[in-house]
Amino acid sequence: MTPRATRRTVLLATGAAALAAGCGSEDGDGASPDTTGPDASGGQELASAADVPVGGGTVLKDDRIVVTQPEEGDFRAFSAICTHQNCVVADVSDGSINCTCHGSRFRITDGSVERGPATRPLPGERITVEGNSIRLA
Repeated sequence: MTPRATRRTVLLATGAAALAAGCGSEDGDGASPDTTGPDASGGQELASAADVPVGGGTVLKDDRIVVTQPEEGDFRAFSAICTHQNCVVADVSDGSINCTCHGSRFRITDGSVERGPATRPLPGERITVEGNSIRLA
């Protein structure tokens, strides 16, 4: 007689498989969402570095990405979809990424919530900067 798998065994095996799949990452190093440097491979061009003001940013509505430059030469990218109710953020001013749907504001340095009603930060996007070109990684 062949032993039958119990419900507990099936659940444990499924959970272990899901955990193993969820723990992996594309690069395995847990790096921050913004990646710059010579090793980075260039993807779709998003913007010219000259188009992103220092201390501000640019909303790329068609790509649904916002690119910021908190300090000169330090570029960051985030989803432009507000985590409150999925509106596309409107603009970047005074050090904040602003959603005019309900007034949420996010910090240009890390996408964290500066003012609600949003409670979750904007997800980061991986980018590379090559010369004057900002690209998806």
